[in-house]
Parts: sequence; C-alpha cells; structure tokens
Amino acid sequence: MKLKLNIIIATTRPGRSGPAVADWVYDAAVADSRFDVELVDLADFALPLLDEPAHPAMRKYENEPTKRWSSSVDAADAFLFVSPEYDYFVPGSLVNAIQCLFHEWTYKPAAIVCYGGVSGGLRGAQELRQLLGNLNVMAINQPVPVPFYSQYQGDDGVFSPSEQIASGLGTLMTELHKWSVALKPMRQPAG
Repeated sequence: MKLKLNIIIATTRPGRSGPAVADWVYDAAVADSRFDVELVDLADFALPLLDEPAHPAMRKYENEPTKRWSSSVDAADAFLFVSPEYDYFVPGSLVNAIQCLFHEWTYKPAAIVCYGGVSGGLRGAQELRQLLGNLNVMAINQPVPVPFYSQYQGDDGVFSPSEQIASGLGTLMTELHKWSVALKPMRQPAG
C-alpha cells in the first residue's frame, strides 16, 4: 500500500496563483508514483479562526469544518505545502489551519514549494518550517523556491517552471518519500 500525500494549497485569497502552482506540483507527484496523491485546497474547508472551545490536543471538535479538516490531515502520511510569501511570512489561512489541529500532524514529514518575488518565498518557508516543527512535524530542510513565479504562468493560467525548479521538486519528492517511510512506524500504536 502506498503512502498518502496531501498537497495543500495554502492561500485562500481571491485571484491567487496557488492553484496553478499546486496543479503543477500535483501532476509531478502523480508522475513520480511513490505516493497516493490528493490535492487539498484550504479554501474548500472555510475554516473559521480558531473557533473550537477545546484545545486541539484534546481532539474534541464541535464544528463541521474542523472535523472535515481533521479527517483530511489525519488520513495523510505526508504533506507538501504550496505557499506564497505574504509580508515575509506564510498566509494567515495556513497558520490557522495548522494551529486548529495537533495530533493529526504528529510524526509526519512535510515539504514546501514556496513562491514569491525575489526571495521565491524562502522567508515564509523558513517560518512555516519552524511552526511545523512545534507540532512534531519533520519539516524537510530544503524547500523548492520559485522566485518571480508569475514569469512561469502563461496567459492560459498554466504554471510551467524552469527545468531547475522541476528538478528541485524531484529531489524534494525523494526526500519526502524517505522521511514518510521512516516515520510511519512511529505513528503505530505501542504494542
């Protein structure tokens, strides 16, 4: 049985480029064939800002969006976040989505494809790695940055990055799979 990878579109902003970048990541991950891949759009969950009365560590969710989000995250063995950089950080929608859960993230690896201007989203990716580490996620050290990402998006909306960026994603997928295999036993019940 293959491990399950959730590719998460981190932004919910109208007019966003996240879905185009994520479609490219999704196609590459499917072609890689080491994971069962699901494209997950945070916008589809409409998560309110930290609206659960109990702490996420208790897993006593009362609200339907949180329950659906918990189920999606819990079912995955690994994550690949596709995130822009907003003001040297990741989108608030992603921070909220991460912080409204706890155990569902634990002992799973995460990788990042980031995009932005001159930095390619690297400053935001660094902050995201730290946040994920606080939840016992193994955040892979080397994100794939896409500087000046709009140059790779055609008039038809299709995202087609350079060969170097595509190669970086291939390397990232290899690392993500290694960590996914290594961490899977840590999530098994103690026997």
